[in-house]
Amino acid sequence: MELGLVGLGKMGGNMRERIRRAGHTVIGYDRNPDVADVHSLEELVGKLKGPRVVWVMVPAGAATQSTVDELAELLEPGDVVVDGGNSRWTDDEKHAEELAAKGIGFVDCGVSGGVWGLQNGYALMYGGDAENIAKVQSVFDALKPEGDAGVGAVHAGKVGAGHFSKMVHNGIEYAMMQAYAEGWELLEKVDSVTDVREVFRSWQEGTVIRSWLLDLAVNALDEDEHLEKLRGYAQDSGEGRWTVEAAIDHAVPLPAITASLFARFASRQDDSPQMKMVAALRNQFGGHAVEKK
Repeated sequence: MELGLVGLGKMGGNMRERIRRAGHTVIGYDRNPDVADVHSLEELVGKLKGPRVVWVMVPAGAATQSTVDELAELLEPGDVVVDGGNSRWTDDEKHAEELAAKGIGFVDCGVSGGVWGLQNGYALMYGGDAENIAKVQSVFDALKPEGDAGVGAVHAGKVGAGHFSKMVHNGIEYAMMQAYAEGWELLEKVDSVTDVREVFRSWQEGTVIRSWLLDLAVNALDEDEHLEKLRGYAQDSGEGRWTVEAAIDHAVPLPAITASLFARFASRQDDSPQMKMVAALRNQFGGHAVEKK
């Protein structure tokens, strides 16, 4: 089949290559002309035969909204737009309604796999009507990991379900990374453990905590055994926040995911104001020593 792909960054560029390797035609557009196949969205749409499928892989928010707005004016009834970025699920509902008014279908797709997806395939979680999903199915099949049907790809439900599922996936990822990070710090702190990297490596086989994230942690320690080249600062993509907000809306307790998100906030404070107050209170009630600047 033919696919228009908007956004050819780290994920989008690799996805274009994987889809092409499966025998499909991909016409890609990016603001960077060095990687683009065409020079505009209008040219991209013009090169596709109907019914068209255009997959959007641009940052969530304003960039996705402007792309959907432009495609709504360029595409025709029966065409389908797929949002494969990290959009908030509530935006999906708005985009689907906007496009449906012009007879254009909409599918939201959460994509996991990062820079390894070209080699290993991508885990896909998509939402939308079965009719629109069917028009994109061969692309989903090309992108997902090789293996049995149903493994690595799921029609999660109606519009918004794909991005909601990916959001929860990322919230779990936050908590898992935090647990590995806390365990690593404790092992590094004690004198009795003399080879933390090999302890982590030993967990890769036969343990209940083995995972791809653990494999990646070992890779990182192989490159920098004590992570001395890194600053203790971790950004958040926004999906961790959305997961916590959704939990509040639905009264679902998420203590581990919430704590992992707040730990990232704490990482951005070189001199934590909160810890100043904690130190001051400990000094007031217990006479505990405080460190002056």
